[in-house]
Amino acid sequence: MRLEVEITGKTFKSAAGGTHEVLAPVKFALQSGEVGVLIGPSGCGKSTMLRIILGLDHEFQGRIARPPQARIGMVFQEPRLLPWRSVEQNVRLAAPDVTDAKLAELFRILELEAHRNHFPGELSLGLARRVALARAFAVEPDLLVLDEPLASLDDALAGRLRDEIATLVASRPVMTLLVTHSLDDAIRLGDRLLFLSPRPARIMQEVPIAIPRDARGEAEIAAIKAVLARRIQEEGDERAGRDAS
Repeated sequence: MRLEVEITGKTFKSAAGGTHEVLAPVKFALQSGEVGVLIGPSGCGKSTMLRIILGLDHEFQGRIARPPQARIGMVFQEPRLLPWRSVEQNVRLAAPDVTDAKLAELFRILELEAHRNHFPGELSLGLARRVALARAFAVEPDLLVLDEPLASLDDALAGRLRDEIATLVASRPVMTLLVTHSLDDAIRLGDRLLFLSPRPARIMQEVPIAIPRDARGEAEIAAIKAVLARRIQEEGDERAGRDAS
């Protein structure tokens, strides 16, 4: 099971007729069980890249190779729950064949047992995000895409939800692509970090993390951060030198 992304370019036309380059050449691959993390500034083209990878945008140059008949789970920045359906109904609508046992396990991990009959309007943002995760995992995806799932949550809640994501990702071999602005989330959840440039996005650095996710304590995370900070500084110095010359 493998995802191959090779985008050679993506442009938009403005209402005035001008052409804007959104993505520069971007190439990477994900294996089953691997978590890749896209880290880049706002507006660099991350959401456009996700739409291309998911097959929602075909107007680009390059190719995307997904496993045939791959099941895809998607968690958007907003939970996007149907307000007239309960928590359980929202999940079952996406995964009608999910077993009662599987659903009960997901609700246990995500602490949703007491909320299965609640409606989205009765949920906090953190709970709604949990329902969106349950919906994505209920389809038993081969490819899981998480578009800033922890954005706008306080640190404590984001930390708990990050741990729940880690538990779910470790529960089955799924290719996972996470988009985040948080270096801390990237290091705690990712196996390979892809640092993107400002628009048009290109991969400035690809950094594998050799330490298994479940073996990363605070000391290991601090050491990884120090190495990344040094590499980012070196990249910035090299870019400044090129611009000066």
